[in-house]
Amino acid sequence: MKISGFQKLTLLDFPGRTACTVFTHGCNLRCPFCHNAPLVIQKDHPEFTEEEFFQYISKRKGILDGVAITGGEPLMHRDIVEFIARIRSMGFQVKLDTNGFFPTLLNDIICSGNVSYIAMDIKNSSEKYGMTVGIAGVSLENVYKSISLIMGSGLEYEFRTTAVAEYHAPDDFADIARMIKGARAYYIQKFKDSGNLIKEGLHPLSDDEMRECAAKAAQYLDNVCLRGV
Repeated sequence: MKISGFQKLTLLDFPGRTACTVFTHGCNLRCPFCHNAPLVIQKDHPEFTEEEFFQYISKRKGILDGVAITGGEPLMHRDIVEFIARIRSMGFQVKLDTNGFFPTLLNDIICSGNVSYIAMDIKNSSEKYGMTVGIAGVSLENVYKSISLIMGSGLEYEFRTTAVAEYHAPDDFADIARMIKGARAYYIQKFKDSGNLIKEGLHPLSDDEMRECAAKAAQYLDNVCLRGV
């Protein structure tokens, strides 16, 4: 497992739990607004060993409830199943972030019973997906498979979209909502420039535009929430 960093304490990344966040290295997508660009495009990004990570969390038993695994894209790593299992065996709950392009491995993780919460990014409307992930003509077959797996898993989950002025318009969120119709929770996150983007010069939607996006999604979903507004 290639680990590029971890946040020792978060009250936000794992809803309802006190957790730490571990960042895996590498991603199959090139979203221009990615706020963790060094994890995606730098081959020699500083890494932590698995043992350093496990030594840290072993000292936090009784303090932390769980571990949030994000990236990059964690499911690029074939040993993610064993990594999650080891965390769970230490008594921690696990939240997994994914972009949905690896449904076979996602199914293995769900079936293992070792993950408690899954958060999947829905990057944009189907028409704009390729542009938004930086891969022209990308197939969404695996994305739809992952949506179905997550919604049928019986686990806590959320779908989410980061809204960027250059890539998203309110009508896109009606299409996104149709993709995940019946979902328990959908979050629209306001873009924030981290200073480590793949593409510079991007901007957030206004608060009013964010509310308009939520209204479009709410035509098809019962639980639409905004983050960052």
